[in-house]
Amino acid sequence: MEIPQQQQSIWGHLPLLVGSSSKESVEYILQALWRTRRTGLDSADRIIIRDMLHLPDDSDLDPLLLCLRILIRRCVYDNISKDEIQKLFPEEVLPELKRLLTLLLQKFQREWREDIQNEQGSLPHLKAMTSDMANEKDDSTGQVPVVNVELQSDNQRLSGETEIKFQLEKDALETMLKSMYSIRDHWSNGSQSSKDGAPNGTAQQSEAVGT
Repeated sequence: MEIPQQQQSIWGHLPLLVGSSSKESVEYILQALWRTRRTGLDSADRIIIRDMLHLPDDSDLDPLLLCLRILIRRCVYDNISKDEIQKLFPEEVLPELKRLLTLLLQKFQREWREDIQNEQGSLPHLKAMTSDMANEKDDSTGQVPVVNVELQSDNQRLSGETEIKFQLEKDALETMLKSMYSIRDHWSNGSQSSKDGAPNGTAQQSEAVGT
């Protein structure tokens, strides 16, 4: 779980956080880094953080921010439990600093992981589906069905509607219809079973015992 040896030289910049005026300042820095994880900090954020840490320029700030981003990334994306976060720090990190960062990373780990799931795990749903007939490209006399599907996504990165149009051969259409009928039957049977509830299961068990 420990940070690789080649990365340990940057951890010497972590004590710069001690220059912050409060725990809330360190919390702000972590939240700002997470909020700007795709874009990077803008000049206004950098000035605010430099003032919090009483740093004259970016020469010390950049290695510190890199170190914190590595910690955040491992905390969110690696398979690390809440109780294992403290193991991310090399022994050279000051104990009080390790405790502070561990508490804050534990505080935000669940929220940040939920952010990632919301960005990546939301599947689009079917809004509308229509069909029409069109001439085949290689045979103007033959016609094939063309299906037009409209998808609605609540994903923050893919929000909005997407339209997909595709052409189906006869065999492909029959396969798709069979699959849809199978899904419908499975759904109907599942709904019926849940409505029947325990009585059905009790009856089946009684029959088995009687047999």
